[in-house]
Amino acid sequence: MAVSKTESGMDYVQVMPDNPSAGLVQPFCGMGRGQLLSNGSFDFIRKIRIRNKPLYKTEYATTSCGMDKKTRFICTVPFEVDIDFPDILEREAKKHADYMRGLMKKRK
Repeated sequence: MAVSKTESGMDYVQVMPDNPSAGLVQPFCGMGRGQLLSNGSFDFIRKIRIRNKPLYKTEYATTSCGMDKKTRFICTVPFEVDIDFPDILEREAKKHADYMRGLMKKRK
């Protein structure tokens, strides 16, 4: 097995089997792209996962901006305090709205 970097900075892993036979493994995509080459070697190029970075976090909610240029507000409440969900949602939404207003003022 050999591990190297490609020109784009991606990890390149190549596995050389003892008894190569092309066509035994179909190309696939998972956490990268894998395929069996005509010389019998199997190679896999890892795909780097880009995660969203949270803009603002509080006890029950998170505001983040995704790669698709959409801003998300996610409120997660444990089952034990589910009865207080309307109050928690109102309180958390106000905190996040105030934070976002402050960001918009800085951009102007």
